[in-house]
Amino acid sequence: MCFVRGPNEVAIFVVRRGRSEVLVVHRSPELGGYWHTIAGAVETGESMEEAARRELHEETGLIAGVQATSDFHYPLAEETPERQSLYEPGLTDIHVHCFVTDAPDDWEPTLDHEHVEYRWAPAADAPDALFFPDIAAALRRALSLT
Repeated sequence: MCFVRGPNEVAIFVVRRGRSEVLVVHRSPELGGYWHTIAGAVETGESMEEAARRELHEETGLIAGVQATSDFHYPLAEETPERQSLYEPGLTDIHVHCFVTDAPDDWEPTLDHEHVEYRWAPAADAPDALFFPDIAAALRRALSLT
């Protein structure tokens, strides 16, 4: 990573087929090896929406609009010490801005180096596939599964 991460991140829920399927991606072992959604840091000068569209394209190859959904915060202390070292000194809380995007029904992602595999999960099951409870709850809210 060539920049110091700030307090804002984005998470993008990629859905298709009338929002009946949700893309879940498996992070590479070097990045934790867990199931997640598309996500990343907001770079200097970017709006949240710009960051979401950029991360979506970088991590899947999809160029699409995004719609803001709910946000959440988590304590930086939940991250590993190695991961904490990537953030601005003094940060204690990370703000995650969530978005949803509708992919074409027959679209398949082209994963970047951050992920080793993907799958399309039924919308009702997708939150349970995600490693972090906060992101799972945000997905439930985005899909009105709560």
